[in-house]
Amino acid sequence: MVTLPIAGVKGADVRNYLTFILNGETQRVDNISGDMTLLKWLRDQKSLVGSKEGCAEGDCGACTVAIAQTDNSGNLTWRSVNACIVFMGMLEGCAVITVEGLNGPKSELHPCQKALIDFHGSQCGFCTPGFVMSLFTAWSNKHGLMAEDIDDTLAGNLCRCTGYRPIVEAGLSLKTAKQPQWELDRNEVLKQELLKIKSSEPVEITDGKNSFSVPTSHEDFSKTYADLPGSTIVSGATDVGLWVTKQNRNLPNMIWTGRVEEFNQISDEKEFIIIRPAITHQEAMEKLGNKWPTINALWKRFGSVQVRNSGTVCGNLANGSPIGDLPPALIALGSIIELTNRNEKRKLPLEEFFIEYGSQDRHAGEYVSGVFVPNKAQDNFRCYKLSKRFDQDISAVMMGANITLENSRIKNAVICFGGMAGTPKRASKVEKALVDQAFDPKSFINAAKQINEDFDPLTDVRGSADYRLKAAQNLLMKYGHDVTGSIVPDLADRNQVKNLVS
Repeated sequence: MVTLPIAGVKGADVRNYLTFILNGETQRVDNISGDMTLLKWLRDQKSLVGSKEGCAEGDCGACTVAIAQTDNSGNLTWRSVNACIVFMGMLEGCAVITVEGLNGPKSELHPCQKALIDFHGSQCGFCTPGFVMSLFTAWSNKHGLMAEDIDDTLAGNLCRCTGYRPIVEAGLSLKTAKQPQWELDRNEVLKQELLKIKSSEPVEITDGKNSFSVPTSHEDFSKTYADLPGSTIVSGATDVGLWVTKQNRNLPNMIWTGRVEEFNQISDEKEFIIIRPAITHQEAMEKLGNKWPTINALWKRFGSVQVRNSGTVCGNLANGSPIGDLPPALIALGSIIELTNRNEKRKLPLEEFFIEYGSQDRHAGEYVSGVFVPNKAQDNFRCYKLSKRFDQDISAVMMGANITLENSRIKNAVICFGGMAGTPKRASKVEKALVDQAFDPKSFINAAKQINEDFDPLTDVRGSADYRLKAAQNLLMKYGHDVTGSIVPDLADRNQVKNLVS
C-alpha cells in the first residue's frame, strides 16, 4: 500500500486511492481531482452513460444512482443520490449501482425496469434511468411504494414528456412484484464484498492540484482543518457540489465529514436530541419527524429523497442561508449550536449564530460540530413554508413558531422567519405583542400587524416585499388558528380577512 502524510496530520498515514464497488466489481481509483463528481467519472472514464446530466444541481434526478452500505446488523441499506453533486471521495467503502448494473446474470430485466416498460412509463428515455433507480432504492428498502408514499419517492425525478401517471402506476405495481432469486444471491455476495473492503484508514485523493481528504476520526478531522484553515468542509455536497458544477469554483482542499465515526451519530438523550455533522436530513427526519409531525411535513418539501439522503442538518445551518428551511424551525424549538476548533468547544443559541447576510458567529478554525434540539414536548410548535413550487423549491417565506402557555395566556413566544431578512430572524415585536395575551386567534391577528415593524424584506424573483409581508402576516394568523383549534379562514378571501382584522 502506498501511503503519504495526510494534510495537516503529522505522522499519520493515509491511503492515496479509493476503494469501492461499482455494479458488482471492486474499483481502485487514484490520481483524480478532489472535485471530480461521480457522474463525470461514470460517463467520462467508465463509459456508463445511463446516468444523465440534466441540471447538474441535484434537481432533476436524471443522474440518480444507488449507494449502499451495510448497517450494524449486516443488512444492505440503499440510498438514492444525485451523482452530479456527489464527489468521488464520498464513495470510499461503499457499493454503487447504476441502471447498467440492475439486470440479472442472464440479462434479465430487473422488476423495476420491467414495470416501467409494462406501464409505458418512458418516451424519450432521458429521465427513465433516474426513475428506475429511485424505484429500485424504494424497492430494496421495502419502503416508499405505497400510494401515500410514491409521490415522495419520485418527487426528485422530473419528466418532460411522458407525464407522471404511468410512472406512478409502475411504482405502485412493484408492491406485489416478487424479488428474483438472482437478486437475493447478488445481495449476499455484495454484503461479503463490502466487508472485505471495509477499512478505517484515512484517505486522500488528489491529482496534484485539488485534494479531497477523508479522515476517520474527530481528532484527525480537527487537525486537518486547523492546519488548512482555507479548506472547504464537505458533508452532503448538496451546496458545495453546485459551487463546482454551476459556479466553476476552484476548491483546492476539501475535507469530508462522512467517515468520521463521531460525526455519524444522532443521540436521543434526556435533555437534547444531539445531531452530529454527518447526519443526513433523512436520518434526522426519522428521529425528529416522529416527535414533531410538522417538521416531518417540512422535510418532505425541503428536498427530494435524493437530497435528503445526501444533505446534512449541520451543513444546512453552517451555510447560513437566509432562505434555509431548517433554521427557523430549529430556532423555534430552542435549539443550540455547537462550534469546535482544534482545542475547544463553545455553544450558543442557534439564532445568535446568524449575524448578517453571509456572516455567522464562527471564529477562525471553528466548524459546526453539532446541534442540540431540546428533547421535550412542544405541542404548540409549527412550521410553514411558502414557495413558488410545492416540491424541491427554495422558500419565499418560511416560518417556525412556538408558544408556551400559562393559565390560558401566552407566557412566551418564539416566531422566526426565513426569507424576510438577510438572516433567519426572530420577529421580536411580534413576540412582544403576543406575550401576556389571551390564547385566542385574535391575539395572533393583532400581533400580525407588527410584522411591518420587524421586517423590511427585499423584492426578488421569489416574491415582492409586499407579498412577503402579507404572506408572513397570513402565516402568523394561520398559526393562531392552528394552535387554538379554530377553523382556519380562507386568507385569500378579502372579505374574510377584512372581518378578521376589523
